Amino acid sequence: MIGKKLFEEVSAKLGETIANSPAKDMEKNVKAMLGSAFNRMDLITREEFDIQQQVLIKTRTKLAELEARLAELEARLAELEARLAKLEAAAGTQANETVEAAAEAVAEPSEKTE
Repeated sequence: MIGKKLFEEVSAKLGETIANSPAKDMEKNVKAMLGSAFNRMDLITREEFDIQQQVLIKTRTKLAELEARLAELEARLAELEARLAKLEAAAGTQANETVEAAAEAVAEPSEKTE
């Protein structure tokens, strides 16, 4: 815990002050009270903090990689959509030309019979 060092310092000073006296029980009680207070504060150790910091760094790195990949995929999708639109436009033009040619072919025989 973060307060572990403080706890140890206070304990050491109390130990020096009341060494080999009936106040030893008081030292134990103070240690217990301080330990309990630090536990209620829900503090974390430096080691736990460092681990979480490393996890955060890895997470941020992975997020940056995924954002770059997403941007690449979005650009590729936009390119493919543009190509598809061109192909659909070309297919639509060809279909119109085919319909017009068929209409002309149908109209020509009736004109010849007249």
